[in-house]
Amino acid sequence: MSLRYLILGAGGTGGALGAHLLRGGLDAAFIARGRQLETLTREGLRVDKPSGSFSLGPVRAWDMESYSGAPDVIFLCVKGYSLEETLPFLRRIAGKDTVIIPILNLPETGEWLRAQLSGPLVTNGCIYIASELAAPGRILMRGDILRVFFGLPGGETTPILEVIRKDLAACGVDANLSRNIRRDCLTKFSYVSPQGACGLYYGVTAGAMQKPGEIRDCFAALVGEIVLLARAQGVELDPDLPARNLDILDGVDPEMTTSLQRDILRGGASELEGLILQVPRLGSRYGVTLPMYEKIAAALREKD
Repeated sequence: MSLRYLILGAGGTGGALGAHLLRGGLDAAFIARGRQLETLTREGLRVDKPSGSFSLGPVRAWDMESYSGAPDVIFLCVKGYSLEETLPFLRRIAGKDTVIIPILNLPETGEWLRAQLSGPLVTNGCIYIASELAAPGRILMRGDILRVFFGLPGGETTPILEVIRKDLAACGVDANLSRNIRRDCLTKFSYVSPQGACGLYYGVTAGAMQKPGEIRDCFAALVGEIVLLARAQGVELDPDLPARNLDILDGVDPEMTTSLQRDILRGGASELEGLILQVPRLGSRYGVTLPMYEKIAAALREKD
């Protein structure tokens, strides 16, 4: 079975993922806009990463208004604040045989999409990657990790999901068809949310969290609070997650900042609400005290 892949969002995440699919020989195209769209179609795409760079010539890309294809698989790689504006496009191009895989930072994205869309098969999903759009047509990966988790909330699988997993793996992506995707998405959230919270609260890069002291302790405490919140929601995360996430953190470029930090620094829209501010509210809803998140959320609201 040869599948047609569409990457909706060609920034640091979608650009890197789509580039690896194309390099692996898959039928993949992008939805992009502005200078990124122009560069992709005229010049191509370059990925720089620690293990080596690679370039692709001009690639197929459209904006949402111009695209008229019929993809088998859509990887949804936009930011949470852009999610709603993709709905008319998804309703237009996604049929009953289409698979939509959201790989946003927000763990409940799949549930939200299933409530908005009728017909396509919508999974949950998340991605581990440290990358950014350094310039139009150029993706900078600050590590070699490219790990995707996707799956249905009940843990069931289908033949097409198995094909997708094999396709990704053949392209060098660490692909995981999860039987417990809610746990896996919350596990990812337990890393990206604390890193963004620490980075914003202290105004630092990853390097400050890699050194023993208050900032590193704060990161670990925030991870521990996500473990407590997940348990209150009926999801058991690894109790050693703070130590595991610190190990992941220690492996990234010390100069790395999160996309949340970069978005806020630019003064544009950001995922602050979904990644940080909503966490203490969820704690109140589920009867869990989250003192570190409450402290940081209160400070960030004052700055906003």
